[in-house]
Amino acid sequence: MAKKQVFGSDALAAKAAQRRMAKVIISTKNENGKYSYREAMVDQDNVKDFIQSNKA
Repeated sequence: MAKKQVFGSDALAAKAAQRRMAKVIISTKNENGKYSYREAMVDQDNVKDFIQSNKA
């Protein structure tokens, strides 16, 4: 069954409050020569900045 859609200012406010997130996986090389991976959830607008700041 479909949900009822809400119209008006309340619906617009709820939609604006939802943040679009992206999962970013950063790889780093250990002193042993092996790679380790780290996951982070970042706002979709800030992905490029996050990757640039975490580059080795």
